[in-house]
Amino acid sequence: MIRPASCPICRKPVAAPAEGVPHWFPFCSERCRQVDLLRWSQGKYAIVEPLTPERLAEEAEKTDDGEE
Repeated sequence: MIRPASCPICRKPVAAPAEGVPHWFPFCSERCRQVDLLRWSQGKYAIVEPLTPERLAEEAEKTDDGEE
């Protein structure tokens, strides 16, 4: 069974997007959307992944080939 979506900030249930749904989806309110934006702007979110020499070489190859 699929669980209903919940707001990533306050965990309240969020209605599925449909016509007439406010623009703040997937958040439950404009306030939660703004809280998320503030957290991003303050650098509180980060994607952390170990950067090994092999991974660095792969990324350099991708950039050299023009993939990114």
